[in-house]
Parts: sequence; C-alpha cells; structure tokens
Amino acid sequence: MPRRASESTTLDSSPTDLCALNEEIIACTLCPRLIAHCRKVGEIKRRAYLDWDYWAKPVPGFGDPNARLLILGLAPGAHGSNRTGRPFTGDGSGNFMYPILHKAGFASQPTAVRREDGLQLIDAYITAAVRCAPPENKPLPEEIGNCAAFLDREFAALTKVKVVVVLGKIAFDAYLNYLKRRGELKSKSGILFGHGETYKLPNGCTLLCSYHPSLQNTLTGKLTEKMFLDVFRKARKLVSR
Repeated sequence: MPRRASESTTLDSSPTDLCALNEEIIACTLCPRLIAHCRKVGEIKRRAYLDWDYWAKPVPGFGDPNARLLILGLAPGAHGSNRTGRPFTGDGSGNFMYPILHKAGFASQPTAVRREDGLQLIDAYITAAVRCAPPENKPLPEEIGNCAAFLDREFAALTKVKVVVVLGKIAFDAYLNYLKRRGELKSKSGILFGHGETYKLPNGCTLLCSYHPSLQNTLTGKLTEKMFLDVFRKARKLVSR
C-alpha cells in the first residue's frame, strides 16, 4: 500500500543526516567548470525567467528520508533545477515526470514549479549523479567522480530503499559504480542498460532502467508516457511487496 505523505514524519529516519549532507552539497565548489556555468546561466537567464532569482549552485536531493523508491537522474537542467533549486522542477523533464509519479502514487501533486509549491514525494527520493548543471548536459568523468562521495553518503542514509529507478545510462553507471565501491558488485557483466530492464542486485535492491525524460526523448517518442508509467507502476508493486 502507498504511504501517505505525512507518514514520513512518524517513521524511523535519518533526516538530520540528509539535511547536513544537502548543506554540504549546496556549498560544494569541487568542479570549477560547473560552478562557473551554473552562475553564468543564472546571470544571463532565459527571457521567460528574467524575473527569477536563479538558484545557480549545486542542487541537493529531495524527498522522503524513509523512501523505499530511489530515483536517480543525470544532472540539473540549466533553466530547470539550476533555476528552482529542486530536482526536475521547472523544466520539460519535470513536467513529464511528476504527473507520472503522481499517477503511480509517489507524488502528492502532478506539478512541480518551485521549491515552495507544496509538492511532497511519498515513499520516494530523487537525486542525481551530478549536482550542478553541466554545459550541453554532458558532465566530464572527473565531475561525475567528484559527486560520487555525496552519492555514497546519500544512499547510506536512505536505509529503506528497495527499488532504484535509474534515468538514463549515466545514472545507471553511477549506481553500479556505487555498488562496486562498496564491494557489493564485482562486475557489471550481464547488467546492461535498456529501457524497462530489471535486475535483482546483490545488495537486495531491484534496479529498474528507464530512458531519461529529457525533451530529446519525450518529444521524439523514444520515451512515451505509457512507457514511463509502466516503469513506476512496476516500482510501486515491487516496493509494496
């Protein structure tokens, strides 16, 4: 059964650990190229958002600290999360994803506009392999590596996770590399990325793969609403077992 949004405050959790980690993420300056890009985008802005005060710094994770579902994306969008300061909020990817999460029972509402819009995730937590918006949505390997320590600590704090949905190949690799760093996965052999692929992992979690809900994928039909909803309906069944 889905949890109610309010239930997250009544369960054993580690919100303090996540809050402290998120403050460190927000203050991070390990990747000068990304920090410079985020700030530049925030200064130039997009015409539609000239009245916005852009976030323009690393974006922390968001959701229920007792989540049984972990959603791992690529990186903030330049005029989405880099503007609003919350994952998948204020851009085309989020406009595609949150209605699906709402239908699957993982979000309290189908819209995500700004951090103060009242949206809550229910039994779900969203984070990203890279916390800063990269130029052309292409982080460098060393930039992904710099964020790895944050992922390790974040995943360690999310002790109830049973299902991990990875959005795209970079997120897929980031999660498998996390398992390898922990010694819980010796080899990626036989674990291949593909939309809808499902794997039972050595750490007890189930990995579900999805194409990233980028406009490049959704506008071309590579990723449809039905395809995406099927992934999260499957996630709902798996976390409820």
